[in-house]
Amino acid sequence: MPATKLHVKKDDRVVVISGKDKGKTGKVLTALPKESRVIVEGVNIITKHRKGRSNVDPGGIIHHEAPVYASKVMLMCPRCGKATRAAHIILDNGSKVRICKKCKETFES
Repeated sequence: MPATKLHVKKDDRVVVISGKDKGKTGKVLTALPKESRVIVEGVNIITKHRKGRSNVDPGGIIHHEAPVYASKVMLMCPRCGKATRAAHIILDNGSKVRICKKCKETFES
């Protein structure tokens, strides 16, 4: 399966728009374009029971983030703080940047 292009990148601030974590915000830790998923900080926390292997690697209950579908998250504007879609514009120097459709603020990255 070919990789699909995602609308979010690593280190983007996003808000979850559906599911059990609806309304939560966080930073994209990892983008997985082949699976159309992203891992967001503090969202979709799962519990794993892990067996200890040695004194250095003790077992226990481990909580960490699991991937969510990229369609369940929206970019959050750094200035207005709202969930928004990104528009793309080309600057005078030829570089392409993403901007907020609501307040026209550029996204850093």
